[in-house]
Amino acid sequence: MERPPLLPRTALTLAATAALIAPAAVAYGAERSPQAPAASWSLKWNPASGASVASAFEGAEDDRADSHPGVTHIYPYQDGFRTDIHYPKDVDTSTDRQRQEVRGMKQGGSAVKILKNETWRIQYQMYVPDTLDATTGFTHIMQIKVGDVAAPLFTMSLHQHSDGPKVEIRTSDDDDNLTEAGAADMAPIQGKWSDVSVEVKAADSGAYADWSVTTDGREVASYKRTGLDLWRGKNYLRPKWGIYRSLNSSGLQTTYLLTRNFKAYKLQ
Repeated sequence: MERPPLLPRTALTLAATAALIAPAAVAYGAERSPQAPAASWSLKWNPASGASVASAFEGAEDDRADSHPGVTHIYPYQDGFRTDIHYPKDVDTSTDRQRQEVRGMKQGGSAVKILKNETWRIQYQMYVPDTLDATTGFTHIMQIKVGDVAAPLFTMSLHQHSDGPKVEIRTSDDDDNLTEAGAADMAPIQGKWSDVSVEVKAADSGAYADWSVTTDGREVASYKRTGLDLWRGKNYLRPKWGIYRSLNSSGLQTTYLLTRNFKAYKLQ
């Protein structure tokens, strides 16, 4: 059985404190009151190596405008998945952008859903090649949306800043406007495999997003934003992976994204 991630430092501290206090209470004859079970992470999604796109994800948006007929853009590759995007051939139904993405999580033939007031941690590995660059427009390589409607609530994006290319997270406000929440230099993640962790609480208020990227054993990006509204009254949240980018940017080229070792844990 796979060992789940460690609890946050605050939870461990509280547990350790309780263990120190308990013996003193018994010594004075006090009765122990029932205690709620400690919170723990439960693995809910972990596609097998070699899984098909259809068995691992709820769906795929593979050239939904049929701009590049006869070509499969999202497919199993080695022990994970590959997403190809061809410039300028691949065009989305909104013709100012390109989109090749998978959406949602599926385990044992059923959708894995992030419901209201739940906390989840999604982990995976990604390979960003040198041809997948930051852009002056949007280039999202992960999103979290309410089902598959409206604007995303969370994105991981590759964006050109005044001081160079960055990998960043953007979070939504109550009016569904994405704003930058944290950014880090993009250079360390290109041409290498990186470990990505995204932890979110899905709630109308008091929600948060906690994001990190680790490359070669070194954390190269990390940011947590609290006090968010990560719910829109719909039935569940659904992550997406792939390449979704604006054509209104210079320097675009044919490229790809590799992903593997997907896992999703729910806080019980």
